[in-house]
Parts: sequence; structure tokens; C-alpha cells
Amino acid sequence: MVNQGNFQRTYRTRQKLWHLWAKALGEKTGRTKSEADQVALIRSVIFFSYFLTNCFIVAGVIRHWNN
Repeated sequence: MVNQGNFQRTYRTRQKLWHLWAKALGEKTGRTKSEADQVALIRSVIFFSYFLTNCFIVAGVIRHWNN
């Protein structure tokens, strides 16, 4: 059985982390909370694509460092 108190704490922690992540990406925009979350999700996808691209660029530079 799932402990209800533990589940609620975990849920609140995830909500708080999501809120902080959305704020870190930029101002929360949208007419509703749902719309603001969708904007934050799109910004997250863009951020992770930039991050992954940067990792590949750095890996390529390291691989060819002494060539």
C-alpha cells in the first residue's frame, strides 16, 4: 500500500520543483495555469535540445583535440 502522507509530500515537492524550474526558464506566461505549464514544457524541450547539441559539440572538440 502507498502511504498517503508520503504521496502528498512527494506530490507537493514535485509541484514546487516544477514551479521553480518554470520560473528559472523565464517568466511564467499564459492566461491560465495550464497554459503557463505548456509554455514551460515547450521551453524545457528547447533547453534540453540546446543542452544536448552543446554536449555533442564539446564531445567532438575533445575527440579531435590533438589531431
